[in-house]
Amino acid sequence: MMKKIRLLVFLCAALLAVPQSAWAAKIMVDAGHGGSDPGAIGVNGLREKDVNLDIALKLRDELIRRGFTVAMTRTGDRYIGLQERVDLTDAQKADLFVSIHANDYPNPAVEGSLVLYYDSAYPQADYPASDAMARLTPESKRLAQSVLDGLTASAGTVNRGIVPSAVYVIRRGHIPGILVETAFLSNPGDAARLADDASRKQMAAGIADGIGQFLHTGSGGTGGNVVFPDTLGHWARDAILRLKEKGIAEGVNNRFEPDRPVTRAEFLTLLNRIFPFPTEGDLAGAGPAGKPSLAAAPRDLPASHWAYGTFMKAIAAGYIDGYANGTVRPDASLTRGEAAALFDRMLVPNSSRMKSFSADFQDVPAALWSARPIYYLKQRGLLDGAAPNRFLPEKSMTRAEIAAMLDRYVRAKAAAAPVP
Repeated sequence: MMKKIRLLVFLCAALLAVPQSAWAAKIMVDAGHGGSDPGAIGVNGLREKDVNLDIALKLRDELIRRGFTVAMTRTGDRYIGLQERVDLTDAQKADLFVSIHANDYPNPAVEGSLVLYYDSAYPQADYPASDAMARLTPESKRLAQSVLDGLTASAGTVNRGIVPSAVYVIRRGHIPGILVETAFLSNPGDAARLADDASRKQMAAGIADGIGQFLHTGSGGTGGNVVFPDTLGHWARDAILRLKEKGIAEGVNNRFEPDRPVTRAEFLTLLNRIFPFPTEGDLAGAGPAGKPSLAAAPRDLPASHWAYGTFMKAIAAGYIDGYANGTVRPDASLTRGEAAALFDRMLVPNSSRMKSFSADFQDVPAALWSARPIYYLKQRGLLDGAAPNRFLPEKSMTRAEIAAMLDRYVRAKAAAAPVP
């Protein structure tokens, strides 16, 4: 039993330590309508809800065959509310949202395929979008075009273009999302296609082609997938990707979780990759701050913790001192003030520390314990405020903020900027 436990601990630590860019993107496939909501009724009697589900299931199978991970909002004939579809997508931590529908129009001569996406250039006050979807407009638009091109090429339908839309499921989501109108149930020719199993397979294959093309050509793509798709449209994506390319930043299951607070263990691990901590044999009994190392391991840091070795080297080197009760709180979030102070210790020896500074942030007076490192990092252009004239030193620092700070340092050092 103990061998199994040790093996499990090792595997968990390995998962956290090894980059996961090879993991496939996760696609949420949404079959529109369902249950008490039949959707449109075709000129041939087809119910949209049935067509949508069949194409969605075929799309699921096609994506899985190509190596993607797939989740479904429904796999049977049941009603699902619009917000529930968004919530299910969030709960699955999907990377792309693709909703499958069939179209209907009063003029039966109208035919073809089109794809809807939310576009922040056309906001509607009565139909507000989530902040995420406004940011993700470029990615959703590119996904829409890629899927439309794949669908029409495979199924032979008329290409009716991509259309900005305020449809609920694509304006209230939090990842790149589209709604695919495969063909018109109101048009005899399209309705015949939608009734044909082989044509439905072609539609599903074409949609999968478009998804694959989008992921393959996405910025930061490797192996046919987008690296950290949960950072698409995020302000810190470029910094995160640069750190990943250098082997400094990583995620789990190809997700970075940019807006999650960084833990102490994660931040120490990142610092150790930029400033390799000395091993016990390299130390002369005291760390850079001139303080003796702690005599024993912190009581809240078991040897099985994935960052145990990193913490012990940091403690021995005097980079961290721990708390008065003998703990280091490895999995607790790090405040912005604490992050500044710890990063400062890595950058500046005692003798070179800034002695005077201008207290520019209203919430960081000169007497604050973290004031000097905060203003030092600000002066060097490595760290910004969190709001106008405010630093928010007690606010948890996010993984994105840490990535931006470290990326600035790495780039400045590479350019031989005057950063110690």
